[in-house]
Amino acid sequence: NHIRDIKDPEHQDLSLEDLNIVTEESVEVDNDKSYVRITFTPTLPQCHLPQIIGLCIHAKLLQSLPARFKVDVIVAPGSHAKEAAVNKRLGDKERVAAGLENPSFVATMHAIV
Repeated sequence: NHIRDIKDPEHQDLSLEDLNIVTEESVEVDNDKSYVRITFTPTLPQCHLPQIIGLCIHAKLLQSLPARFKVDVIVAPGSHAKEAAVNKRLGDKERVAAGLENPSFVATMHAIV
């Protein structure tokens, strides 16, 4: 299972990779420090689903990586109108954990991951 297989929530026939939301260049892995960062670019600066996309990426990484890895998911600089707010929410580990346990999100995630 790869991040490239995650479908865009609004365009379920296209993956995040198809839409260049996540590219190989936007993936940083430091195996020695057990750290992964994904920087994604929403299709539009006003995209209303960046938190869902970020949570889906985060969930997929948690499913795919050994538990020792720390995962960060952020919006690419300058790519979203509410970049700072989205990154703050995606960086809040308690909020991310709650989102990953939310039944509505889990149902959405299973539809696109």
